[in-house]
Amino acid sequence: MDKKKIVLVVDEEIQFCTSLQEELQDVGCEVLVACNMDKARHLVISHRPDLVLLGTIMPRGDAFKLHHWLKQSPALKDVPQIVLDATPEKHLTRGWRRDEGMRIDAAEYYCKPLKPAILASAIWKQMDLEKAEIKVLIADDHAMVREGIRTLLNLQKDMYIVGEATNGAEAVDKALELLPDVVLMDIVMPEIDGIEATRQICSRCKEGIRVLMLSQYDDEQNMSAGSEAGAVGFISKKSVSAHLLDAVRAAERGEQPGVEQKYTN
Repeated sequence: MDKKKIVLVVDEEIQFCTSLQEELQDVGCEVLVACNMDKARHLVISHRPDLVLLGTIMPRGDAFKLHHWLKQSPALKDVPQIVLDATPEKHLTRGWRRDEGMRIDAAEYYCKPLKPAILASAIWKQMDLEKAEIKVLIADDHAMVREGIRTLLNLQKDMYIVGEATNGAEAVDKALELLPDVVLMDIVMPEIDGIEATRQICSRCKEGIRVLMLSQYDDEQNMSAGSEAGAVGFISKKSVSAHLLDAVRAAERGEQPGVEQKYTN
């Protein structure tokens, strides 16, 4: 059973927090509530939330201090934050100052009045995006090939690149260190080739890493060797732009890639 997502709501308006808490609990979240910075820090350290909603707390400026503290912590800097500002008529005395708003690094920004159900939907969507990320390692000795794949993957909201390797030995080391979901492995590389690198990754790593072979030559011999080494699919570099993304998503789900990329056994 999946672990519940933890949401920390930091806001001084108790009634709003209670309503939002009920909405989030209805979709299976565990909700923590803090009405000041000290309590929020304590809850962050003790529970490590999956998302933080930064609303309005006093003294004014404490919400921004909490935001900055989270971003400065190596263990917490990647926790997504959503900012919920005070109503416009209260901006002179409460909420986020203009200069603070210009310096925040948040996933979303909202302003009261806002229905808790709408905010709960935005929070769940943001956490769903975080959950959906597919970690990819690119292993290819050609800089232009890596750049092309990098550009394509960086445009996808559900994927991110954890590292790159320029030879087979480096690919093995980085796969075991970074534990990507999918490795895009060139066949012809220095030191050890992609077939041997795939064999070592699949035999030494028990974390469910899936390897997709890349090659200029889409012949039966390469496809068979890759399959025997443990790769889940083969993609010709000639068709990378057309089929790569579908193949990565299928591999991450534990499925065999589509007809154009799968092995013929």
